[in-house]
Formats: sequence, C-alpha cells, structure tokens
Amino acid sequence: MNENCLAGRLQFQAGDFFNESLPNVDLILMGHILHDWGLETKKMLIRKAYDALSTGGILAVYDSLIDDDRSVNAFGLLMSLNMLIETPKGFDYTGADCCGWMKEAGFQDTHVEHLVRPDSVVIGVK
Repeated sequence: MNENCLAGRLQFQAGDFFNESLPNVDLILMGHILHDWGLETKKMLIRKAYDALSTGGILAVYDSLIDDDRSVNAFGLLMSLNMLIETPKGFDYTGADCCGWMKEAGFQDTHVEHLVRPDSVVIGVK
C-alpha cells in the first residue's frame, strides 16, 4: 500500500454485519456476500451500508451477476442454482436487481461495471 501512498488512508475492519453496526466510512465493499442470503437479508445489509456511509460514500458489491436478460452469463445462472442448493435462501441476482435494492435503500446513483468474467460490480453512491 505504501507504493500508492495509501498506508495512512486505508483501513480494513473485521466485524459481524448481522450483530454490529457498520463503521462510518467512505467505502464499503461487499464481495461475494449478498448471494448467500435471501431477499430481505440482502436488503437489510444494503440498508446497513447506506446508513454507515458518509454523504458521497460508495457501496461496491461484486458478485457473479446474472445478466439482465438472463441469457448470456451461464456461470451466474449456475451459481444461483448452486446457492439455492447450498444455502437456505441464497440466490444470485442481476445488476438491475441490485441497483433497484440500492435505490430503495436511498442510494442516489447506481451503475454496473463488468469485471473479468464472471464477476461484475454494482456501485451505489450515497
């Protein structure tokens, strides 16, 4: 981190997002987290992130998103099936789904950025 002069500006914090409040920060990253849970828990975690972020703060959610047409990203569809088998309520979702949940929580701006297959990231700005 020192190469980019981030040593004094970047901090990772462990915690239990079910039983603790999230820290007041500028960025929250949820990687391969939301797909483990049912819809109500997904929305609760997004809302907790919104509440913890400072104005202008960013929630970045990356997962193996299903394409909005549900016709291209076979890996995302198979991962969703896998989550339905391995977890009580988990499922994968589309970028449009996640943007909608973020807007419902209060995020002003949302968009999807495609990463190296099969992952994408959904960005929400408070």
